Amino acid sequence: METTLLQPDLIRETNADFLPLEGTDYVEFYVGNAKQAAHYYKTAFGFQSLAYAGPETGVKDKASYVIRQNKLTFVLTTPVKANNEIADHIYKHGDGVKVIALKVDDATSAWEETTKRGAKSYITPKTLRDDSGEIVMSGIHIYGDTVHVFIERKNYNGVFMPCYREWKSDYNPAETGLLYVDHCVGNVGWNQMNPWVKFYEEVMGFRNILTFDDKDISTEYSALMSKVMSNGNGFVKFPINEPAEGKKKSQVEEYLEFYDGEGVQHVAIATNNIIETVTELQKRGVEFLKIPASYYAEVLDRVGHIDEDLKPLSELGILIDRDDEGYLLQIFSKPVEDRPTLFFEIIQRKGAKSFGKGNFKALFEAIEREQAERGNL
Repeated sequence: METTLLQPDLIRETNADFLPLEGTDYVEFYVGNAKQAAHYYKTAFGFQSLAYAGPETGVKDKASYVIRQNKLTFVLTTPVKANNEIADHIYKHGDGVKVIALKVDDATSAWEETTKRGAKSYITPKTLRDDSGEIVMSGIHIYGDTVHVFIERKNYNGVFMPCYREWKSDYNPAETGLLYVDHCVGNVGWNQMNPWVKFYEEVMGFRNILTFDDKDISTEYSALMSKVMSNGNGFVKFPINEPAEGKKKSQVEEYLEFYDGEGVQHVAIATNNIIETVTELQKRGVEFLKIPASYYAEVLDRVGHIDEDLKPLSELGILIDRDDEGYLLQIFSKPVEDRPTLFFEIIQRKGAKSFGKGNFKALFEAIEREQAERGNL
C-alpha cells in the first residue's frame, strides 16, 4: 500500500481547533514501589528530582515522586495501602502508564468539548490551590484503564502542583540528553484500532496522518496494524496498534496478554544527539534490542546520506529511516518491567516527521527473538 504523510500544520486548514493542546504535560506511571522506581529513572535515564506528594503533604492514600529532564516529566505513583484503584491497577497490569497528561489553556473547556462529543469523564473540572497559585485539571478515559488528564497551569508558579512539595536530593546523576515526549504508542485489542481512531477524530479533533497495514508491519511469523493520530498543531501524536493475523503470536498480542488489557506500549523520547544519549544509557544499564550487522550493510543504500558516522550507529544498534522531509534515528529498549509490556524509544529527528517504516522488519524480528526467549512467540 502507499503510505501518505500529512504535515501537521496542514491538518486543520478550515476547522477551528476545539481542543488546542500545548504538548504533553507529564506521563504518570502506577508502580509497585515509587521510591525505588524514581531511583531507577534517575540512575538509568538521568532524570532529576523535582517534587513529592504523600502522607507528609496531606495525600493519605498514595506517594508520588515527580522527576524531570528538560521538558520531559514523569510522575511515579504507588499506593500506601491495599484495596484501592491504584493497587488494583498494579495488581492487574503490573507497572505501567496510567495518565498521559496534556497541557491546555483551558481545562474546563477541554473537558466540556470532549465529553459532549462522547468521552467518558474521569475527572470533572476541579481547581487546586496553594500559595503558588492554582491549577485546573480535568480528565477523560481512553483505551483500557488509561486516561488523559488536561492540565491548565497558566496561573501557577509552584514546583509542580498543589499538594506537592519540592523534592531535593543529594543524589543527582547527570542528565542523558532526553528532551520531551515525541509520541506515545497504545496497544488495543483485535479490531479496536479503527474505533479508537474514530474516538480521537471525533472526540479530540485529531487526524490520522499515517497508516501502516499488515503488509507494512509484518515478518515471517507475526503482523500488526497501526494508525498515527495527531492533534492540529502536531505537538501530540498517538500511534495506535492492533494485532493482525500471523503464523505466531504478535508483539501486540503478547502485550495484551501480559498487561491484561489495552494500554500504553511505549513512550518515545526525543534527543538531539542519539549517539551520546544511547551511549550513556547503555553505560547505566539500559538494555536495547539487538540489531543484526546485516542491517547496516545495506541501510545507506536505502536511506542515502546521513550526517553521522555509520560505525557508532551500528555498534549501538541505532536504526535509520528517511521520508520526504529528512531522516530519523531511533532505537528501542527492552521492556523495563518484568512483564514484557512497557518499553521506551529514543528518537532523533533530522527533519523526518514519520515513524520509521523502513525499520519495521528489522525491529520486529528483534522483538520476536526476545519473544522466543520468553517462550511467547
